[in-house]
Parts: sequence; structure tokens; C-alpha cells
Amino acid sequence: MAIGALLSAGLAMATSPVHAEEPTTEELIVNGGFEDGLTGWFVNNGNPTDGGTLSLTEDAFSGSYAVAVTDRQTTGSGPMQDLSGKVQAGATYTVRARIKYDNPDSPPTKQFFATMHYGGGSYTNVGDVIATRGQWGYINSTFTIPANQSVSTARLFLETPWTSDPGADPDLHLMDFVVDDVSLVGAPPPPPPSRTVEVVGKLPGEHNPLIGHKFGADGFGLVHDGRVYMYMTNDTQGYAPDPETGISPQINYGDINQITVISSTDLVNWVDHGEIQVAGPTGVAPFTNNSWAPGAVTHEVDGEEKTFLYYANGGGSSNVITGDSPLGPWVSQRTSTLINASTPGTEEVAWRFDPAPFIDDDGQAYLYFGGGPASTSMPPEERFNNPKNLRGIRLTDDLVNTEGSAFVVDAPVAFEAAHVFKRGDLYYLTYSSHFGGADFGGNQPRVPGYPGSGQIGYLISDDPTVWDKDTYAGVIFPNQSEFFGAGTGGNNHQSVFEYEGKYYFTYHAPTLNKRITGNQTQGYRSPHIQELTFNEDGTAVQVVGTYAGVEQVRDFDPYRTFEAETLGWSKGIATAPVDVESAEFGPDAPNLAVTDVDHGDWTALSSVAFGESGAASVTARVRPLQEGAQIQVRTGSETGPVLGTIDVAGPVGEWSDVSAALTGATGTHDVFFTYTGPEGDLMELDSWEFTEATGEPTLDVTVTADTRCVVGRAVLTVRANNGEDRPVTVEADTAYGSTVFTDLGPERGASHAFTTRQASLPAGDVDVTLSADGVSVPVTVPYAARSCG
Repeated sequence: MAIGALLSAGLAMATSPVHAEEPTTEELIVNGGFEDGLTGWFVNNGNPTDGGTLSLTEDAFSGSYAVAVTDRQTTGSGPMQDLSGKVQAGATYTVRARIKYDNPDSPPTKQFFATMHYGGGSYTNVGDVIATRGQWGYINSTFTIPANQSVSTARLFLETPWTSDPGADPDLHLMDFVVDDVSLVGAPPPPPPSRTVEVVGKLPGEHNPLIGHKFGADGFGLVHDGRVYMYMTNDTQGYAPDPETGISPQINYGDINQITVISSTDLVNWVDHGEIQVAGPTGVAPFTNNSWAPGAVTHEVDGEEKTFLYYANGGGSSNVITGDSPLGPWVSQRTSTLINASTPGTEEVAWRFDPAPFIDDDGQAYLYFGGGPASTSMPPEERFNNPKNLRGIRLTDDLVNTEGSAFVVDAPVAFEAAHVFKRGDLYYLTYSSHFGGADFGGNQPRVPGYPGSGQIGYLISDDPTVWDKDTYAGVIFPNQSEFFGAGTGGNNHQSVFEYEGKYYFTYHAPTLNKRITGNQTQGYRSPHIQELTFNEDGTAVQVVGTYAGVEQVRDFDPYRTFEAETLGWSKGIATAPVDVESAEFGPDAPNLAVTDVDHGDWTALSSVAFGESGAASVTARVRPLQEGAQIQVRTGSETGPVLGTIDVAGPVGEWSDVSAALTGATGTHDVFFTYTGPEGDLMELDSWEFTEATGEPTLDVTVTADTRCVVGRAVLTVRANNGEDRPVTVEADTAYGSTVFTDLGPERGASHAFTTRQASLPAGDVDVTLSADGVSVPVTVPYAARSCG
């Protein structure tokens, strides 16, 4: 019986069905039934000859509308939808579509294809149907994208079979047709790799790199209305760290079409204004593909002040967009690039990029640009030492056109990154030197004193249009690897700006990249600033790159509403645009929030000036993502004394204001906001506001004065007990002497006895001064009369 029971059990187990978990699938086509008009659809434009017209028709298979395709120029001219980022190599998909044609002059049946275009000449038919004239044909096919197929570009379209000369018989090859109910079902798009920098990339106390939560290269400083704006190539755009190793593939400059903007009034705490979508199909200037090495100026044109943002469109050309302010909004006044092969005087320039604007005191504007391999018409030694690959050109009064021919900048060993600034009556042109090689004549003798590889040299002139080799003044900045070590070498790009009477030098280095992955960096660069000083003869003192950076220009004012994405230092957070008006910069400026806030993350501000009265409370504008989160407001470090704790209450998923009272928020401190709570993203933060305490400042210290008799003489004793959670210094002045209790610790007491040498002591007062962290509180302590006779 036991054996039979076991056999029965075994048979039962063997015959029970096993249900494998169904793979997750979803609809990847947007508006496949055309009920939302033509949203998501356009005519296939994979080849220059493709063309046609899409229009809505009520001749639909289902619903109210379908799309009619007319005026086709090629067999591939059909409705297309971009699926880039939605499909995966190696995954399987089902494509469906309804197609009909009615042309009586066309054949009674016609084959139609659903086709995937993976970029270039890579086309694959993934489904087809033989449709009968006047009837709806049905494509219903399953296909698998090859595992080795690149899907960075992926577009689906409907077409008729290819022929080389479709115009020879348009009724056969180019008939009008109608499409409805297009569907592509399969694996959902993979989540984008997290770009959150989890390490502390800018260490507390250090001021370089300027930001630690994202990258930025080719920084260009613009001073406007007391604020420094930094425009940068958005190196973060291609940053995609492996979730296991934390290491990203090498940077791909060809993918960068955004410019990152940050700003500051103290050069240590920087506001992240996010990215400007400059180039690409959805960019401000969609006729450009890339946006590298920006340069910006503000200038009044026709009575209105505008900001002009110049950028490199790859290596071949440069362009400009215009903003109503340094933060936009941005428009393109041009429909073609500003600097290109047709620009006079650039015939021998290989790279017409790195545009840097400069406006002289007389209002004349110039643009400096160029770089790359030297002309092969030069002798090899000249190609190396004096490649003459940089240019300058005058801009018209509107700053969006050039006038005349470009003039040559003969900068020794030049490579790229020409930039001009003025100091007094002298003009300075800084630039980056080349790394040698065949493009620069091969291994040639270097003129003594000329820049080494990858250094920043400079020229000095009394004319912004005259830059010959005799104006060369030396190296203003060696390669960054001399200061930051292995993994930080490579190209560089600089600017100089004057701010409140001092000059500052900007440059980039992959220091954040190094802190993430060690000495083997992947080319992701970060912005840096050093102060620039000059000798009496006008030459520059060579800049030394440091993590310390520049001194903070002023203490941070907390008594206002300011952006939460104002960061002195941070750990583990990211930033992202939000559809909430900027509390600090107004409705026309972009607004970001601090995101990806997890337990243990923190943000911080440098040198916050609470003052003697101190801060009574703090309010945060937050969007809770789950319950149970808190924010501790601390001083000194992420583990420093807690001034107050904010309970992040409010409806989950909705913006609300949360506040906390503060204790001891006096003086000037580095302030850290530390985030705690359950696992997962806790909240998003939009802004902070501190409220100043009213009345006189106080310190929780008890001071008493007592008298007693010792051997017939009166003795006055002063005692102090510290109830603060920090050290306090107590100074006591009496008619019989003074004493100081220096840095009396929390919950500690001290006393001092003064011998008066008097038999009778009249009543009096002790003048006491309490001080801690820049706060000073005077106290008067009385004592009673004492007779010892």
C-alpha cells in the first residue's frame, strides 16, 4: 500500500501542469488607431528621396479615423513611428496593422510590408499581407530582432515592395493607401540606466569640482546681474553606469546635443538649472546635431537685452541661439549654422567649432573659433609649431550674423578652445595646445617656450584682431593631470571671467569620474574654477589646479525661498525638471527638483549665515513618494548636531510644504540636510526657506553669583552651567577681577572665586558675555551684599 501510494503521488506530480511565468509585454505603438490625429506619426524619411503626405480619413477599419497616405515619392514612403529606446535586441514582438487601397487602376491584389529601419541601410521586413483592392488586409506577424542588431535607432513603417524606378508605373508602385490599428506588442523598453552619482564626488570643504551629482565640460563663465552662470557641454547625457560595476562605457561625444547650466553668487553653492535641448530633432535649432563647447554673452539689441549662446555643431560648424535671459527661454533666429565651410577666411580651418564670443568696450562683438589638424600646405615644422588653425571674426550688431572675412590667430602649437577677455587696455587670448601626431607634421622640434601637449597657452595683444606668434606670452595652465594625477589627462577647455573685482579661470578635469571608477576614467569631465592673478607687467601668474578651488565670495543667505537644487555638496541624489514654477527664478526659468532621494543621502550648503538671532524654523517644498520619511537639518557634517527634524508628511505624490522648528541655528555654519526613511525613493524636493528668529539671541547657559565669608573677608563666586549642545565660552567681569571659561562643554559647569579683601561687600553685578559659533549674548548677574565683621 505504501509503495502504491508513493507511485500514485509520483504519477500525480508528473502529470500536474507546470505554469511558466508569462513574460511582460506591452503596446509600444502610440496612437495606433489615429484617434488622436497624427500624434506620433510622420512620413518615412530614411532616404533623401522619400516623401509623401499623411492626412486623417474617416474611412477607418475601427474607431473614427485612419491615416491616408498620398503623394508618395518612393515605395517606402509610408507612415512611420520612432521606436528608438523602446525595443531590445534579441526580443520577440508581434506586429499588426490594417491596410487598404482603392485605386481602380492598381492591380487587384498588392503586397504590403511592415518594415523596421535600424538606421543607415539596415532595413528588415517584419510582416506582410497580400491585400485585395477595396478590402482591408491584415498584417499579423511575430518576429525576433537579432541579438547583434543595434537598436539605438529603431523605426517601424508601412510600405509597398521596393523597385528602383517606381515613378515609371505609379499605379503599380505608388498607389495611395489607408492604414489603421497599427500595433507592436512585446517586451517593454528597458529602464534607462540610472545616471545618479552615488559617490561623494565633491568632498565637503572642497570647492572643486563645482558639482558632484553630474558632469559638465568646456565651462564658460558669464556674469550677469551679480550672478555667475556656467554653460557646459552635457557630458552626463551619455553617462550610463553598469548597475553591477558602476562603470559607464566611454563617453560618446556624438550623442551630446544638450547644454548644462548652473549658476552661483558665491562660487561654491551652485544652482542646477538643468539642460537646454539645443540640437537634435526636438532642439531649439533642429538643423544642428550636436552642442559642444558653449560660449555666451548678454547684449542689448534694438533696446532689448538678450543672451546669445554659441555652440559647436560637431567639428564642422558653429551656431547661436538667443534667450530672453541667461536662463532662456531660447529661440533660434537662424535656419542654418553661423560658422561653416562657406564662412570667408576659414578655408584652411579643419574644425570650425569651439565658438567663444567677446564684446569690446566700443560694443563691437567678435567670435573666436577653430582648431584641428593644420593645413598640409605648410612645412611640417610650421604645421607643428604654428598651425594657424584658429580664427576670429566680427559679428554684426544683431550678434547672429558675421561680417567680413575671418582673421588668422597664429597661436603656437594651437589645437582648439580659443577664448578672449580684456583686462585694462590689454586683450588676452587663451587656447588649448595640440598633442602632436601626423595631423601636425609628425615628430617635429618644438620651439623653446612653446606649450607642451594639452596645455593652455595665451597671447597678449593691444588689438582684438591681431594675434601673431610674437604676442605669445606663455602657458597659463598646465595639463590638469599635473594636479589631479592618473586618469585626469586629456584635452581641456577654458574661459576667464571677472567677478566682483577678481578674475577667475575655468577648466575641466575628470575628477568626479576618477572618484567613481579610480584611475581608469571614461572621459566624463567636471567643471573647476581657480582664481587668476597677474604680474605687474600684465602677464598672468600660472594657474595651479586644486580640489580646494576658490574662496567663497560671500556667506549664503538662508532667509528667502531658494531652490533645493542649490548644492554645495551632495551624496546619492539627482536632479530632474518638474512642472512647478521656480520659486526663486520665476515662471520663465526652468525649474528642477532634487530627486532619487534614498535613505542615507544628503545635500549641503556651504557657510550659511544664520546670524546672531538665528533661524527659528525651516520649510521645505516636497513631494512625498512614500510615508515615514524625515529630513534632519544638521551643522558641520552629515553626522553633525541636529538643529531640527522635518517629518515629511502630506499626501503621497502631491506637492506640499512641511516645516520644523530649529534650535541652535545661529552663527555661520555648513548646513547638511540628511534624508532617512524606508527603502526606495523617499521624496522630491523643490525649495527651502528659513525663517529668522525674532528678538535677541539667547544661549542656554545658567550663570549665578554668590557671596560668602572666609576668615573675615567677603568672597564672590561666579558659577556657569552649560545647557547648550555645543561648547560655550563664558567671560565674567567683576569689580574684583575677570575670568574666562573657554569652550565650556555641553552639560558641564565651572566656577571661579574672587577674593575681595573687604569685610563688608556692597551689592553689585557681574557683567557676563556668553559666546558660541559667532553668537554673543550679554548677561548681567546680580549678587547680594555681604557683611563679614
